[in-house]
Amino acid sequence: MRNFADDLATLGLRLKEAEDYLGLESLRARLADLEQQAGAPDLWEDQDRGRRVTAEYAEVKGDVEVLESLRARFEDVEVLHEMAREVDDETQEAEIGAEMVGLSIALNELELRSLFTGEHDQHDAVLSISAKDGGTDAQDWAEMLERMYLRWAERRGFTVEPVDRSEGTEAGILSTEFIVRGRYAYGLLTSEKGVHRLVRNSPFDSQHRRQTSFALVQVVPFLEDALKVVDIDDKDIRLDTYRSSGAGGQHVNKTSSAIRITHFPSGIVVQCQDERSQLQNKERAFQLLAVKLLELREEERRQELARLNGEVAKTQAWGSQIRNYVTSQYNLVKDDRTKHETSNVRAVFDGDLDDFVEAYLRWRRAAN
Repeated sequence: MRNFADDLATLGLRLKEAEDYLGLESLRARLADLEQQAGAPDLWEDQDRGRRVTAEYAEVKGDVEVLESLRARFEDVEVLHEMAREVDDETQEAEIGAEMVGLSIALNELELRSLFTGEHDQHDAVLSISAKDGGTDAQDWAEMLERMYLRWAERRGFTVEPVDRSEGTEAGILSTEFIVRGRYAYGLLTSEKGVHRLVRNSPFDSQHRRQTSFALVQVVPFLEDALKVVDIDDKDIRLDTYRSSGAGGQHVNKTSSAIRITHFPSGIVVQCQDERSQLQNKERAFQLLAVKLLELREEERRQELARLNGEVAKTQAWGSQIRNYVTSQYNLVKDDRTKHETSNVRAVFDGDLDDFVEAYLRWRRAAN
């Protein structure tokens, strides 16, 4: 009977570390507090508070249950190992090995959470993609990125809410924006902020010559209560209505239900056309404007800190890309920041981004 003692000791150490960095005892105390709040008869007198309490209760309860389940599984496999060793029962080796692999995979997923250090990492995310240099190829590239992120969200079990989408002149899209809903969506997608560069033989060139295209990906945290924090002066905005052209049913072509808000001081333009009524589009557009104004405020603070530290901010132009995707002459996806790379370009285009995301989060923690 094989001796798994050393491997079990390593797993036990990793489990204890997970309980520490996720704060199991603090989570238990918080869960008890939230249980009291959730059971209060006046909880839903304030609808916003009711939603916040029940959402946090579900998250904290889930975290406690995951950690307690892993602890129980670990103790069970420890006992099984001890009993099998005592009687030299080799038939238990496969079961013990399989359970240890399962525990290791579960701990890998938990360890990723320790990399989330940002204030808003747990929130949903607003993801925007815009075609940049490269003409029709860039517009096609923007649509390829849209598909990539939608596939990634689907793989993780996240939901996606469309906000706005502008079709390309010949192919692809000029821009798209959608909300990705799921725990840690923003923290995960922070790795994608920046310019993405595609090098390929152009399908839009009769001679299929090598073409370089660029698309800009922007990600901001989606904060439900952003409008309570940001004061938007009516004199600072222009509100336009126009006829929706996206999904939403036949009614979108009958009325001018889409909303565009232009915020003059910041230059931010927000469009929303995927809700079912003009009022809903207006409410969502104002919410998105508030979210982007908050992010702008934070970005200005980061840039000022960078200036004081003597750092130079990157521009969103040629040579400033965060990641390169190459399918011309050879296949390669390489992140310029983390140096993580893969030759399986097709898998990446199909949403297999987790290795790039984790590499970025580890690189960010090391840089800080």
